[in-house]
Amino acid sequence: MAYPPQPWSLRGQLHVSVWFVPVADLPSIPPEVTAAVRLVRIGRYALVGTAWVDYQPGGDMTYRELLCAVLMRSGLRPRVTITHIWVDSADSRDGGRELWGIPKELAEFELTATDATAVIDGQAVATGTIRRSRLALRLPIGFKVTQALAGRALTTPVRARARCGPARLTWQIAADGPLGFLAGRRPLLSLTAADFRMLFGSDRLAAE
Repeated sequence: MAYPPQPWSLRGQLHVSVWFVPVADLPSIPPEVTAAVRLVRIGRYALVGTAWVDYQPGGDMTYRELLCAVLMRSGLRPRVTITHIWVDSADSRDGGRELWGIPKELAEFELTATDATAVIDGQAVATGTIRRSRLALRLPIGFKVTQALAGRALTTPVRARARCGPARLTWQIAADGPLGFLAGRRPLLSLTAADFRMLFGSDRLAAE
């Protein structure tokens, strides 16, 4: 096992956009997940998040990431389900899949403080620009991720602190790529969680 045991202690920069997407256009979610948590609907729309993440030195692992997640709920408690995710570390890919059921795939990245690109098999899945605001507050962040693992739903806690503030993110998404359901859309809002310190996972995970 080349990846560390959970929980993973991670540091870095995260830039996220939130989108309204028609429910009919959402990617498929495993039945183990939909049996445990429900989709959050606003009329005929759902909320989707996309994020660029740069996991930097000082944590258990260093790698870059692009992810897409859908907002779910367990009763009134919010949950997140990751539908697409790419990293540039085979260890992160293997650990994410084996520990938490996160469907990580490999990609090549260019990710700086201002520009981002993720490439699979020579084709760009998404590119974008990042413009951070100087307005930021250091805040606690906590949420839970529900994924399918070994035929059941597994819920994983995530805890972090970061300097959070508004951002301007632009996205160019390949219409014929795996995130094509977002192509041509504009996000509702974008945020940066700068200089985060994150604890992903737990010694004791809850199955739902």
